[in-house]
Amino acid sequence: MFLEFLLNPVVLAVVLLLILSALRLNVVFALIVSSLFGGFVAGLPGRENLLPGTMEAFSKGLASGAQLAFNYAMLGAFSIAISRSGVTELLAQQLFKKLNRNLTPAKLLAFKYVLLVILALASISSQNLIPVHIAFIPVLIPPLLGVFQKIRLDRRMVACILTFGLITPYMVMPFGFGRIYLNEILIKNINQFGLNVTADMAPKAMFIPAIGMITGVLIAVFFSYRKPRDYKELPVMAADTAVEIKPIKVITGFVAIAVALAGQIFMDSLIVAALAGIAVFVISGVITLRGTQDVFTKGVYLMGGIGIVMIAASGFAEVMKFTGGVDTLVKLTADGIGDRRGLAVFIMLFIGLVITMGIGSSFSTVPLIAAIYVPLCVKLGISPLATVAIVGVAGALGDAGSPVSESVLGPTAGLNADGQHDHIYDSTIPTFIHFNIPLLIFGWIAGMIL
Repeated sequence: MFLEFLLNPVVLAVVLLLILSALRLNVVFALIVSSLFGGFVAGLPGRENLLPGTMEAFSKGLASGAQLAFNYAMLGAFSIAISRSGVTELLAQQLFKKLNRNLTPAKLLAFKYVLLVILALASISSQNLIPVHIAFIPVLIPPLLGVFQKIRLDRRMVACILTFGLITPYMVMPFGFGRIYLNEILIKNINQFGLNVTADMAPKAMFIPAIGMITGVLIAVFFSYRKPRDYKELPVMAADTAVEIKPIKVITGFVAIAVALAGQIFMDSLIVAALAGIAVFVISGVITLRGTQDVFTKGVYLMGGIGIVMIAASGFAEVMKFTGGVDTLVKLTADGIGDRRGLAVFIMLFIGLVITMGIGSSFSTVPLIAAIYVPLCVKLGISPLATVAIVGVAGALGDAGSPVSESVLGPTAGLNADGQHDHIYDSTIPTFIHFNIPLLIFGWIAGMIL
């Protein structure tokens, strides 16, 4: 079983992806190379030879990721529009005013933690209250890098806080993206494969794993990255040019956010929500009709890189499905553990971690594993509540710490605005350590006691 696991094409492809990323090869190139390698190991049949078969699967996956990339482009345009209202500039300005006062060490410490709480709340709100997902980060964070510099804040801590806020809400709160993950993906797939569970069970099942996420972020803030860290004073590549702060523009910004939120709630479409928000800026005169050209172009520049990575990740995921390696991994779990519940729960969670590390999306992992995990849990006598926790955590594991996850790419996009925050060593590895390890532990506990 162990040798089969090590030689599995998905495992080998994911390991190669992580190695190439750690060697600082561009993530998109690493995804393409790892896809070709995974297809080669699996011996995918092609029309004439191996390469066309692998690339055919990769291209098919690219098409499925196009909608996600377009969503990001629209959210990027909306974020640029928000930046032109002066909302983020106003926040940075007020924070600088606080810092320019004669602060005692105690007040400076309090300022630091209040700022961290604000960042955590902003990240959490991006998943439900103002569902712009990661698009707020490249707009909100660059203006604050000067503030971080003054208080000597370690950006790895900020990366952990932002990733915590991007992942934990959808794990446990059935609103916004959480409604999609918990109700439309997790509960739906579990019911589809023979177990009768209800939507109200998901938050209860995921509560203990969420404690693991909280534990991880507290360790990052109060232990791992609490010491001051200095950065060079370099120019920031901001998402947009500085704007003059005027009350009417700021008010328009808040109205646009409210309209976009309503569009998301009632139309259930990020594209419509972003378009409605931009329309508010046009109607108010903050942005002219001609100015929308520039807004969209800069929005694509802002979020396009992440969109391309997610498209490539979709291609990688399709190749991995095509190899049959995912099915083999899941079946290895069922065939090799017997009636040992503790081992079964651990292996199910660990395989979920491996799959999500490669795919980069917990939302895509659950449908791949539920077909085997649910019957296996029934066979082992695991309760429905524990089954929800196991499948839900197996999907969420790897979302933090994957080089191709938007929950890691987003923080990098903001924190690296001056070129001093490395995607792998300052975002990927810190979030992997502080979230995947606690989530694996607390997910196992949930699977054993619920």
